[in-house]
Amino acid sequence: IQKALESHSAMSTDYGTTYEKLNDKVGLKTILSYLYVCPTNKRKVASHLSDIHISFIRTSDEGATYQKYRLNFYIHSLLFHPKQEDWILAYSQDQKLFSSVEFGRRWLLLHEGVAPNRFYWLGNGTDASENKFVTVGRICAQGLKCFDFVFFLSDAQYITCKMQNCSEATRSKPFPGYIDHNSLIVQDDYVFVQLTSGGRPHYYVSYRRNAFAQMKLPKYSLPKDMHVISTDENQVFAAVQEWNQNDTYNLYISDTRGVYFTLALENVKSSQGLEGNVMIDLYEVAGIKGMFLANKKIDNQVKTFITYNKGRDWSLLQAPDTDLRGNPVHCLLPYCSLHLHLKVSENPYTSGNIASRDTAPSIIVASGNIGTELSDDDISMFVSSDAGNTWRQIFEEEHSVLYLDQGGVLVAMKHTSLPIRHLWLSFDEGRSWSKYSFTSLPLFVDGVLGEPGEETLIMTVFGHFSHRSEWQLVKVDYKSIFDRRCAEEDYRPWQLHSQGEACIMGAKRIYRKRKSEKKCMQGKYAGAMTSEPCVCTEADFDCDYGYERHSNGQCLPAFWYNPSSLSKDCSLGQSYLNSTGYRKVVSNNCTDGVRERYTAKPQQCPGKAPQGLRIITSDGKLTAEQGHNVTFLLQLEEGDLQRSLIQVDFGDGIAVSYANLSSTEDGIKHVYQNVGIFRVTALVENSLGSDNAVLYLHVTCPLEHVHLSLPFVTTKNKEVNATSNAFLLFLADQINLISPFLVYLQPLITLEGSITFTFSVEGMNTITVQVSAGNTILQDTKTIAVYEQFQSLRLSFSPNLDDYNPDIPEWRRDISRVVKKALVEVSNVKHILVAVLPGLPTSAELFILPYQDTTGENKRTAGDLEQVLCLLLGVCVYAFVCVCVYICIYIYIYMKIPGLNIYAQMQNEKDQEMVSPVSQRESIPNVPQSELMSPEQLVDEKLEVQPIGK
Repeated sequence: IQKALESHSAMSTDYGTTYEKLNDKVGLKTILSYLYVCPTNKRKVASHLSDIHISFIRTSDEGATYQKYRLNFYIHSLLFHPKQEDWILAYSQDQKLFSSVEFGRRWLLLHEGVAPNRFYWLGNGTDASENKFVTVGRICAQGLKCFDFVFFLSDAQYITCKMQNCSEATRSKPFPGYIDHNSLIVQDDYVFVQLTSGGRPHYYVSYRRNAFAQMKLPKYSLPKDMHVISTDENQVFAAVQEWNQNDTYNLYISDTRGVYFTLALENVKSSQGLEGNVMIDLYEVAGIKGMFLANKKIDNQVKTFITYNKGRDWSLLQAPDTDLRGNPVHCLLPYCSLHLHLKVSENPYTSGNIASRDTAPSIIVASGNIGTELSDDDISMFVSSDAGNTWRQIFEEEHSVLYLDQGGVLVAMKHTSLPIRHLWLSFDEGRSWSKYSFTSLPLFVDGVLGEPGEETLIMTVFGHFSHRSEWQLVKVDYKSIFDRRCAEEDYRPWQLHSQGEACIMGAKRIYRKRKSEKKCMQGKYAGAMTSEPCVCTEADFDCDYGYERHSNGQCLPAFWYNPSSLSKDCSLGQSYLNSTGYRKVVSNNCTDGVRERYTAKPQQCPGKAPQGLRIITSDGKLTAEQGHNVTFLLQLEEGDLQRSLIQVDFGDGIAVSYANLSSTEDGIKHVYQNVGIFRVTALVENSLGSDNAVLYLHVTCPLEHVHLSLPFVTTKNKEVNATSNAFLLFLADQINLISPFLVYLQPLITLEGSITFTFSVEGMNTITVQVSAGNTILQDTKTIAVYEQFQSLRLSFSPNLDDYNPDIPEWRRDISRVVKKALVEVSNVKHILVAVLPGLPTSAELFILPYQDTTGENKRTAGDLEQVLCLLLGVCVYAFVCVCVYICIYIYIYMKIPGLNIYAQMQNEKDQEMVSPVSQRESIPNVPQSELMSPEQLVDEKLEVQPIGK
C-alpha cells in the first residue's frame, strides 16, 4: 500500500510497487494538469503547467528526466500527430491554435478563433503523406476582431492547411461556405459537417478527403439531431433523432462513402449525460466485428436486442436457464427475455454497466434483469462466455468487473458506498468465483485500474481508509496464483456462432479458449485461429437505399423512390451502378453464391436533354453586397453540364458563356457595381434540348420565410386573390410582418399583403412573389390552372390517416398520386386532378378538368363535366374502398416500417430558391400549388406513378 498526497505528483515504473515524486524534478509547487503520451513512442510524455510561469514540460525517457519551456500562451489541450512523434498541436485558452515540430521546444501560431475540440490531424487515409490538420474557425469581417460577436458568433468554416506553411494564402476550404459552429467531426476516413438551413439541419460527409456530399436518409425522415456512432471498416453507423421522436433515436447504416443510409433499428433509447451530452443505449461488443447490443423502446417498454451482422437482423436475448442458486428460470421468448444496461462509464477508473475486451472476444459481462422489460430494480450481474448466445447469473448485486490475462482472470468488486476489503476472482469465464482479501483494513474504493493491456495480472485499487485519510493506492498482483504458462494442450477450439449459425459476417471464425479446468497464465493474445469465408446467401445482403424488405423477404422499391433516379447524376459516356435492390453488408467476407445476382451492375449513362436546371448562390442567399464577389452555382437534375453550352446573363448588362463544366466547377463569379434587383438567367443546351433558370438577386432584418397562397384552379376572367405572408427576423426577436412584395405577371410593386387579378386566357400561369426587407430578399413561385369551367369535389379520409401525416408537400403529392390512381382505375376518367390539402384532419380536393381530343376539337362542355361528376359520385363507394386499400398498403407497409420518415433534402432549401416549381407550406382553404402538375400531366395523363405493392 502506497500513500499519495493529492497535492503531489508521483510515478511508478514497476507496476505500482514503488513511486517516485515528480515534484523534485519539475518543481516543488508544480501540479501537472494532464499527461499526454505520444501514440508512436510511449517514452515521450508531455504536459503543461501554470505555476509562476506558463510552461510546457516534456520527457523523452518515461520520466527519468524532464525539460521545461516557457510559453507566451496558456495551453488548454494538446494533440500528438498519429505518426510523427515530435509533432504536436496546442490549443490555447484564448482559442488560438499553435504547432510544434520539435516536441514543444518552439511553437508557431497557425490560426486564431478556432472552435474548442474541433481540430484534428489528417494523418490517416489518403492524407497520410500530406501532414495536414483541419480545424474550424470563425471568419472575421474587415475591421472586426474575432471576439467581436456581432455577426460571426455562429459562423464557421472548415479549413485545412499544411503544417509547414499555414499562411492565409495556402489555407484551403474544402466545404464551400459556412457550417454550424462546433459541427466538424473527423473520424477515420470521414469528415462530417452540419449546415442548418431554414431551421432544419443538413448533414454532409467527405470520404477520404474527397468532395462533400449530402448524407441521404430515407425520404420521409426529418432529422432533428444526428450522432456518428462508429466509422469502422469503411462504413458509418449513425443515430438519428427524427421529427416525431423525443427520447429515442433511429440507427442508420451507410454505404462505403457514407452517403446513402438505410435503417438498421428504430426507437433506440437515449438519455442525457451529466454534461448534457446525448447517450444512446447502443453497445459495440469488442473483439467481434458487426456485433452490437441495443435497448429498443416498444410500447413504452425498453427491451435489449442483439445483432451479429451490423444491424441487418436483431433478436432478443435468451434469459439464463437457472438463477444464481440453481433454480429454474421460467422465461419464454418473446414474452420474457434478458435485458441489459448498456451505459459505459465516462470515468476511466470506474466500470460501466457492461464490459467486453478485444483480447477476450467471447466474454461479455453486464448488469441487467430478467422479465418483460429493462428495469432499474432487482439488478443482477450476468456473463456470457459464448458471445451473447447464452447467459449466466453471477451476482445478485452490481459489481465492477476487470479483465486480466485475456479474460483468463475476471476480477469483480462490489458497487457500494461502504468500505470493503474483499474481491472475487474467476478463472473459468465466470462459471465459479472465489473470494480474496486485497487489504487488511476496509477501504472506501474510489476506483480500480487495470494495468495497460489485458495480458497482465496486475491491478491497482485506490481509495481512502476514512473520509479524512490520505489517498491510498493498493497494488494487487495475481502472478503468484499461477505456477506456469499455458501450453498448446491447455486450449480448445471455439467457433463463433449466432444461435447455431456458424457464418457470421460471411465467415466462419474459430478461436482458441483455455480449457476451464486448466489454471495457467495465457500471456499475449493470438487472435482467431482460423477464418474461412462462407458462400453468399440472401442473409448476407441488406436492402439498398430506397428499397425496403417486404413480408416475403424481398427488397422492393419504396413508394417514394424512383430507381432510375440514380442515372440523373450520370454523364453521357460514363457508367453508373444500377442497384438490384440489395447491397452486401460492408465488411462481410462471403464469396460466390448469390453475390453476382445481388450485386449492382454497371450500366452506361443515357444521353439526356438538360432538365431541372437550378441557379443558386454558393452561400444559398439571394442578397449580395455591392462591389463584392457573388458566386453562382448551376445544378442539373438530368443532363450533363460538362457536355453542354452554358450561358449566364447577370442582369446588369454583362453575360458569359462556357463550353464545358471545367469553367464552372468552382462556381461562376461576378461583381455587381450597382445596387438593385437583378434578373440572373442561365441557359444550358445540348444537341438533345435545353433548359433555363432564373434567379432574382437583391444587391443591397433578414427574412426567414415567404409564402404565396393561391387556389389550384380558377375560372377564366374571374378575380383571383393572391396573399403573401412573410416572417421577418430582427436580431433575436421574431416579428410577423407584411413586407413589400413583387408579383411577376407584369412586374408590380405593392406594400399590401395581397393583390387581386384576372386571367383572360386558358392554360397554366406562373406567379412569383418577392419579399424584400433590409438586405435580404426571398421569393416563392406558384402555378395556377385557368379554365372556362371545371368541377370540384371535397374528399375526406378516415381519422387514422392523420397519425401518419407529417404535413409536408412531398407526402401530400405521394398520397395524391395514390388516390388519383385508384379513381382512374375504377372510373376510367383520366382528366382529373387530386390535391391533398395541408393541415389536419387530412382532406383533399378532386378537380374534374375540361378535356379535348388530340385534334383540339370536341372540347367537353359544362354538361359533360357534370356527367363526369355524377359518374364519379356513382362509383364513389367502390373507388374509395380501393383508395382505402391503397392508402392502407402505403401506410402499413411503408410508414410502419422503421425509418421511413426522412426527407434528407427538405423543403426549406426550396423556400429560398428564386425559381422553383415547389413551395413549402400552404394553409387551408387554398390548395397548395406545389402539388399542381403541368397541363400535360393533368390532361394527357403523363403523370409518373410509382408502382403500388400488392
